[in-house]
Amino acid sequence: MHRSSSEDRIAIHVYMHWPFQHSMVEHAKYDVVRRLDKAEIRQYPRLVIAKVEGLGDGGFDILYRFITGQNRQKSKVQMTAPVISEKIKMTAPVLSDASSLAFVMPESYTLETTPDPVDGRVKVLQLPERFVAALRFSGRWSEKAFEARSRQLLEELARNGVRTKGAVFTMLYNPPFTPWFMRRNEVAVEIEPS
Repeated sequence: MHRSSSEDRIAIHVYMHWPFQHSMVEHAKYDVVRRLDKAEIRQYPRLVIAKVEGLGDGGFDILYRFITGQNRQKSKVQMTAPVISEKIKMTAPVLSDASSLAFVMPESYTLETTPDPVDGRVKVLQLPERFVAALRFSGRWSEKAFEARSRQLLEELARNGVRTKGAVFTMLYNPPFTPWFMRRNEVAVEIEPS
């Protein structure tokens, strides 16, 4: 696939600037309310996210353009972590999966203060305060790793009597060129409050 020069500049910007700013990237805040064997139960406050559905990792460039000024206000938004990825099972007769990718907006942003997208594929949403169970792991993200870690998380939650809500999703904290042993990945699922 051939990229345009503007796409090359976007990719170069991400690759050149993200590693140097990574330690300064704001992370979504949460409180750990309970530790299990390998997983932890977290309480997240309300979060504002910018989300693209149905494009999987292809949504990254769209979201990146949104936070780097391609929005109605031409405002730049600081990169945050994690990037949230969900696989959403479609119902018959559609036989494929649709997936979404979301960037968490910095804590200071609200629905009203987040820039308005110019690309209709970007949706700005507010997630309510919620409880999430998360299992951290390092290494490269792959479908196989996602499935294995998801099973591990769900089995641990079942052993501890924790009821889940919805599907397991991925939270990624590092750019793709970070060495595998330094990566922070998580599988997570919303849970019923206890």
